[in-house]
Amino acid sequence: MTRPALSVVVPAFEEEGHIAAAVERLREELLVAGGVEIVVVDDGSSDATAEAARRAGADQVLSLPVNRGKGAAVRAGMLASKGRALAFTDADLAYSPAQLLRLLNEVEAGFDVVIGSRRHVDTTTLVRARRLREVSGRLFNLISRVAVLPSYVDTQCGLKAFEAEAARVLFSRARVDGFAFDVELIYLTRRYGLSLREVPVELANQQTSTVRLLRDGPLMMRDLLRVRRWGLTGVYDLGPEERATLDRRGQGSSR
Repeated sequence: MTRPALSVVVPAFEEEGHIAAAVERLREELLVAGGVEIVVVDDGSSDATAEAARRAGADQVLSLPVNRGKGAAVRAGMLASKGRALAFTDADLAYSPAQLLRLLNEVEAGFDVVIGSRRHVDTTTLVRARRLREVSGRLFNLISRVAVLPSYVDTQCGLKAFEAEAARVLFSRARVDGFAFDVELIYLTRRYGLSLREVPVELANQQTSTVRLLRDGPLMMRDLLRVRRWGLTGVYDLGPEERATLDRRGQGSSR
């Protein structure tokens, strides 16, 4: 069976009323030579999110038995995807699906990891986020730089794409289940010497969000400290097969 050019993973929690429209819009806007695979991961929803995704024509629908977090959902979807390039985006489609084509082009040009950046000089914001959410996002990025990442990267932009082999290594090693999983991915990208490209995005912030600052903020900080500790204690060290995969791709680091 021919592998699709692009797989798009959509993590979803309690999205029965919206997931069908998201699947349909992804299918309509992503006209890719080689085809697109849409993978919806139902993160332990109590509603009919999974069934709605199947009826809408998702190519794969995975159902986690309990709600584990966005990181766990994206990881499950990525490891099940079959495309030559793998991407993920949120079910609210705050970033129009067609923007994934820009990321796909960069992956096909040779980059291992391509991420959208809301701080890129060419980024356009169509609808601004609520002030508290915007400030908290900037604060989290700042803390991420201090605790884990030495230079600025917009870790929390919900639009990222990966070359398939690089994705297998990253998501096989990733451990964070919650919202800080993006920071972990960028940390591992740099640790393993993978190439990273930031691209501008067009952002239409949604007024609803599954992030709750009082609940999720402390958990995100805890996970940042975990990433730092795991990095220092060898948890992220690669096995022989993973090192061989990166060596075949000519990467610099294979710790």
